[in-house]
Amino acid sequence: MPARQPRRTQFIERIFPRAISLALLVVGLAACGEDQRLPATGAPLDPTQWAKHGRTDGEERYSPLDQIREDSVADLGLAWFFDTGTKRGLEATPLMIDGVLYVTGSWSIVFALDARTGELLWRYDPQVPGSYGARACCDVVNRGVAYHEGKIYVGSLDGRLIALEASSGNLIWEVLTVDPLQPYTVTGAPRVVDGKVVIGNGGAEYGVRGYVSAFDADTGTLLWRFYTVPGDPAEPFESEAMRRAAETWTGQWWRLGGGGTVWDSLAYDPDLGLLYVGTGNGSPWNRYIRSPEGGDNLYLSSILALDPKDGSLVWHYQTTPADAWDYTATQHMILTDLEIEGETRSVIMQAPKNGFFYVLDRETGEFLSAAPYAQVTWALGIDDAGRPIEAPAASYRDNPAIIYPSPLGAHTWQPMSYNPNTKLVYIPVLESLGFYQQQDPFTVLVDEWNTATNTPPPFARDFPPSPNSGFLVAWDPATQSQRWRVPLPIGFNGGTLTTAGNLVFQGTADGRFVAYAADTGEKLWESEAGTGVVAAPITYELDGIQYVTVLAGWGGAFALINGRASIATPQSNGRLLSFALNRDQTLPSSNPPEPTLTPIAFDATPASLDRGLALYNRFCSRCHGLGAVSSAIVADLRKSSERIFELYDEIVLDGAFVSQGMPGFAGSLRTDQVAVIRDFVLSQRQALIDRPTSDQASIPD
Repeated sequence: MPARQPRRTQFIERIFPRAISLALLVVGLAACGEDQRLPATGAPLDPTQWAKHGRTDGEERYSPLDQIREDSVADLGLAWFFDTGTKRGLEATPLMIDGVLYVTGSWSIVFALDARTGELLWRYDPQVPGSYGARACCDVVNRGVAYHEGKIYVGSLDGRLIALEASSGNLIWEVLTVDPLQPYTVTGAPRVVDGKVVIGNGGAEYGVRGYVSAFDADTGTLLWRFYTVPGDPAEPFESEAMRRAAETWTGQWWRLGGGGTVWDSLAYDPDLGLLYVGTGNGSPWNRYIRSPEGGDNLYLSSILALDPKDGSLVWHYQTTPADAWDYTATQHMILTDLEIEGETRSVIMQAPKNGFFYVLDRETGEFLSAAPYAQVTWALGIDDAGRPIEAPAASYRDNPAIIYPSPLGAHTWQPMSYNPNTKLVYIPVLESLGFYQQQDPFTVLVDEWNTATNTPPPFARDFPPSPNSGFLVAWDPATQSQRWRVPLPIGFNGGTLTTAGNLVFQGTADGRFVAYAADTGEKLWESEAGTGVVAAPITYELDGIQYVTVLAGWGGAFALINGRASIATPQSNGRLLSFALNRDQTLPSSNPPEPTLTPIAFDATPASLDRGLALYNRFCSRCHGLGAVSSAIVADLRKSSERIFELYDEIVLDGAFVSQGMPGFAGSLRTDQVAVIRDFVLSQRQALIDRPTSDQASIPD
């Protein structure tokens, strides 16, 4: 029998007083009369700076600056650029404080730059071991830093939280936030709340138990930790919340950790004294193996409201009960006030992977509304209590499921933004078809993905080609309706920034940086970025000049879990680009010349190539591209030298390139399996030689 479920939303799990907002006492700031809310420090926000991840604690990513407007944006030009020296993924939101930009690159490296010129002031490399690249589900990325009282805080890929002097980059303290024996990673940006640095972690695909931690900002001392899913019930529960959650799980879920990792989104309401935490998917994804007798599996794929003083749970809302499709709720959350049915409500908004846009009361967690913002077939809708009505076709216990969205989600980590003037949310939307099939038998692999699903193909050879469409959507959260939509040529694009100049800025996967009219969606300006842009931009003002700044660098495993289309984007050095009015800096090309490919002989049968394709997609595709068609994240294996193909056993089994993030698979693969993977890659090399302008044609059906 399924475990008995607690109420879906705990309206009040403890009694707390509502703080009286000090924002009413603040004198309107110059250039920003409407921007009067306070950050957690109690000091007025400076509209010329970008001192927090989403600019404010409520994460709106709206700037009141308006020197760059819809009638002047056509004069925007490149002011300066900075080369990060890497071709790996760049996903960080920069901070700008007192004329200095702080931004992270791949491998958790921190850069401090002069915000006027892009001159490097200092660089801090946490020296993450290359072997941790094997634990990173979605490239060796980092989404940014936090700032507090002269210190910069960064989470490193190998699980450390590091405090640096903002003026020099010198190390102040560091603390390990994870068990190094478990496959945890940290890629998200920390937040500072009431003198505490809050950080989560990732690793659910590999088999970990999720949690979020708070550390003293001055000393690095652990102050509290909230686990998002229950552990072994034979051990004492860490909290009453974990005891209640355990009632919604069955089987022996703790053997693979349970998941629920807090790998990205956080937000904070200083008036209510609530920290909002988005949680991730289960470990494994497959609920029929994870919790075989049913249950909602709290607190997977949920929004949690925690008391930041002690980490206790105040309320929760689960967007995808018993999630079986990697429909995380770690996506960006925005706090604002909306007029709903004639009443002003303090709300929290989220567009998680599952395709529905949610509006909740942020004080109580009460469900207010939800509607699909993208194509959704896994659920028929959301009922009046806020629970999804699951479609029968979404189950893959007995038969494969082909549904929207895919594990990539209708929206993933790229931040959305909210403009209080248009009252619209600007969402980077992805529509891709997902294939799910129960893995039978399910075998746990060490340091490998353990989703207990067969995805991607060719586990079903008749699986249809997966459309992969991208859109910028302007969403009205009060009416739960689309105001406008801009189609984009590739389906995985950058986060958004909106401004008082009636503008929305977004980078694109095909290498452009674009400005739209916030009210209509009309394209007003664009500039070539030289590589795909998936990060979110910021804007700031110095010496009376407004800048718009964004990281450009294609990366992440988004295109590799599902889909057939090649990601046709330049593989260039990652850069930080900064634009201002009436500037005309030129961006040089950094694309390396394409190698001349010569055939390399191989001897394979159609059956062995099929076997090589299956093994390649299982072990290699998330980094090197589905079907060996490069995603421009790391090396295109088809273009390897002949010597590399001779060394496949040493590289694939023995880990000869582990220092560069390429793991060894001696515990999971045999020599004969490596041989058929090699033959499959060589067959794709030959297909590229035969059809050099058609990558998509070389992806096997």
